[in-house]
Parts: sequence; structure tokens; C-alpha cells
Amino acid sequence: MKPKHKVLIYNFLGFASLFVLFRFGLQVLLTIDSFYLAVISAIAASFLAPKFAITKIDGIEKIVMKWIFVKGFKIL
Repeated sequence: MKPKHKVLIYNFLGFASLFVLFRFGLQVLLTIDSFYLAVISAIAASFLAPKFAITKIDGIEKIVMKWIFVKGFKIL
């Protein structure tokens, strides 16, 4: 599998898992319209989800991750 496809899948899985977690968690805690729950969950998930990208290190494409809870970039 190409690294760019892996990055796309990793970004989707990171966002989707946090979105679902926030969506159902907020539904239990708050009693507001489902549209607003989805918007709040999407904003929170996009802010907190790890970001994956491709970079060339020594001529080889590698996947790197940046996350607000980890300082700097992590090479995968």
C-alpha cells in the first residue's frame, strides 16, 4: 500500500473514532439538537485528532505524525 493511502486512512480513522466518541458522549451529557451535537463533535475531533503526513527523509518517503499531546513530530 502506498504511503499516501496509509496517511489518508490514518487521518480518517483518527478523526472518525474521536468524532463518534464525542458525538455519543455529548448526547448522553447534553440535551441539545443533534445537528449542534454533530458540529461540536466535528470541531473537537478535528482539533484533537492526530495529523499524519508524508515527508522525505534521506530520499525515502516516511509517514510522520503530529499531535497536540506529543511534542514535535513522530516518525512512523
